[in-house]
Amino acid sequence: MNRQWILFLSFFRSNLLGFGGGPAVIPLVENEIVKKYKLMDSDDFANTLAIANTLPGPIATKMAGYIGYKYGGWIGCINALLATVLPTVVAVIILVGGLQKFQDYAFVQGMTKGVIIVVAAMMFSMMLEFLKKSQAKLGWKIGSTILVLSLLALFVLNIHPGILIAGLLITAFILPIRKEVE
Repeated sequence: MNRQWILFLSFFRSNLLGFGGGPAVIPLVENEIVKKYKLMDSDDFANTLAIANTLPGPIATKMAGYIGYKYGGWIGCINALLATVLPTVVAVIILVGGLQKFQDYAFVQGMTKGVIIVVAAMMFSMMLEFLKKSQAKLGWKIGSTILVLSLLALFVLNIHPGILIAGLLITAFILPIRKEVE
């Protein structure tokens, strides 16, 4: 299958089904790019996700832009970005108008509440996968320490996730350099 077509299908399907915004799309993109079409391995995907989280803007478009460029050049970048944005544009035009018209109906309220639970379950599943990968590479002590410190920084100290990720990236770059100097 043509790589441009794979990029378009992967991002179009993911964003068509990824209700709940960018974070809900990430596991779907991972399924398409890593598991189905094997354009990246899970480590490359995790690294791309970590860096994309530190940059401003919607995560889905950052991921599409980078992955599209990496596997299809500038045409792939534009292709993946269009595939990412197109379902949202169409959905906003069609669905939001309809939902606003029927927002007082119980089935619409139930549907929106149900979507939130599904997105939370998808994010939890992805978190467990990343936790397993980090434990395998860093070990339980270091991985658990980073997890606990990150949770404290996010929920107790209210540090922005981008700042936390940037701090972890800087630490990851400094530690190997520091060990080489010693």
